[in-house]
Amino acid sequence: MLYSRILGTGSYLPTKVLTNHDLAQMLDTSDDWIVTRTGIKQRHIASADETILSMAKAASIKALTSANLLPQQIGMIIVCTTTPMKTFPSTACYLQQELGVAGCPAFDLNSVACSAFIYALSIADQYIKNGSINSALIVGSEVMSSIVDWTDRNTCVLFGDGAGAVVLQASSTPGIFATHLHADGAYSEILSMPLRVKSDNVAGTGLQMAGNRLFKLAVTMLGDLCEETLQASGITTAEIDWLIPHQANIRIIEAITKKLALPLAKTIITLGEQGNTSAASIPLALDKGIITGAVQPGQLLLLEAFGGGLTWGSALVRY
Repeated sequence: MLYSRILGTGSYLPTKVLTNHDLAQMLDTSDDWIVTRTGIKQRHIASADETILSMAKAASIKALTSANLLPQQIGMIIVCTTTPMKTFPSTACYLQQELGVAGCPAFDLNSVACSAFIYALSIADQYIKNGSINSALIVGSEVMSSIVDWTDRNTCVLFGDGAGAVVLQASSTPGIFATHLHADGAYSEILSMPLRVKSDNVAGTGLQMAGNRLFKLAVTMLGDLCEETLQASGITTAEIDWLIPHQANIRIIEAITKKLALPLAKTIITLGEQGNTSAASIPLALDKGIITGAVQPGQLLLLEAFGGGLTWGSALVRY
């Protein structure tokens, strides 16, 4: 039987760092106000030369190098992003061209928002398990600074830019044990990014979020999701080596660990230094865990995320 395993990871963060103290010069806010409510101390902001494509390419090359694979050996490319270069062609097709690959399927997942990486992981896993492809490159790349309203202190302080990438490859031993995906359009207006299309431009009206309602829903949905994932896999909380959550808010992360009776020390957290990088947050956190030596081969990882839709999903992974 075929399985898919994570063979390599990579990441890229923009050079510019925007601290809470910097934001306090722009808005009616403070470092204490932001940290207390979110856990975020700073975030990376892309320059004009650091695009969603350039960041995705940099993270992809690192992941491919880590996996010891050539771009031409990749059987599928999925780019997860809320901030695509264009409505079409997909950013994945541009990345395919940049990597010098031709012929393999390449597409974006964007309307899934922050859950996109989990959705993409599940899609690529199915293609590898059924033998359609042997490997896949999954990239989360975001320039969230381009869509937030920089006059709204309730939302602009949350987000940052960056890219993370993962290479999956077929294996005879289990890597991705299970994925669980959910969505509920009844909550679509709680987190949204309205667009208007005019001529060849796609102009946003600003990210919109009902923070308090989203917080309560996220805690409930993710808590239930993690329990569903463990029960379906016959795994106990004690067997989880690392929780790698979507990096949205420290209070959400703390609430999930409390609900699971999982020590916060067994959670990979990048939120304080990177902010919420949407679809890039989980691969960025995973790569950091691996680079720092926290995540070791053979360990069991629980990945979870929620995003616009509302969508939410999990993946149980043996690294």
